[in-house]
Amino acid sequence: MATILLVEDAVDLAIVIARELRNEGYTVEHVADGLSAIEVHARLCPDLLILDWMLPKLDGLDVLRHIRQQSPTPILMVTARGEETDRVVGLEVGADDYLTKPFSMRELIARVHALLRRADLIRKMLMTDRAANTNEIVRYGSLVLIVAAHQATIGEAPLDLSRSEFALLALLLRNPGRVFSRSYLLETLWNESSTGGDRSIDNIVLRLRKKLGEVGDAVETIWGVGYRLRQES
Repeated sequence: MATILLVEDAVDLAIVIARELRNEGYTVEHVADGLSAIEVHARLCPDLLILDWMLPKLDGLDVLRHIRQQSPTPILMVTARGEETDRVVGLEVGADDYLTKPFSMRELIARVHALLRRADLIRKMLMTDRAANTNEIVRYGSLVLIVAAHQATIGEAPLDLSRSEFALLALLLRNPGRVFSRSYLLETLWNESSTGGDRSIDNIVLRLRKKLGEVGDAVETIWGVGYRLRQES
C-alpha cells in the first residue's frame, strides 16, 4: 500500500488522521514542522503528502514550493485558511487538492484515494509512452516520422527538428486528440518536474509549430490544460 507523509502540528488531529489512514491500509509517517517535512520527504519519497499550511519553523506554502522544485509527489493541503484567494495560491504554487478545516475523515480519505488513483494512472501512462515502439513509422497527413532514424518529413521536404521537438511531435502523433498537460510532457519526455512559471514546453511548441508550417496549426493549445494534436478529419 501507499506511504503517506502527514505534516500537521496539531497533535490530536494528527493522531486521528494517522489512525484513519492506517485503518485504510496506508503506511503513515508524521512530522509536526516544515523543516522536518522537507527532510523526511527527501528520505522517505512518499506516495502522497498531506500538508498543513500553518506550521512552525517553515510554513506549509514554503514547504510546498520547495518540494515542487524537487518532486511531483501528489500534495493535499489541509488548512483553516478557507478564503478563495488562499485556495488559489495553494493550487497555483503546486498543491494537487485543498481541504479546509474542519473536515470529515470520510472526505479526507476519499480525497486521498482519488489523488493516489490519479498518480497511479499517470505512472501507468508514463510507462506506456516511454515503452512505445521506437521502430514505427508515424503519419499525419503529409507529415511522416521514422522514429528510430529520427527523421521527419513533410511531403518530400526534410524537417530539422531538435531532440525535444522530435520527441514532442512523436508523442502527439501517436495520440491524436489526447490532451497533454505541461507537467506531464516534462515528466514523460525529459524526466523533469514542472515548476511554477515553467515555459519550456510552450517555447518548444512555438518552435515546432513554425517548423511544421501549415501542419503546425494542428497542434492546439487547450487553455489552462496543455496541448493536443487535432484528429485528422
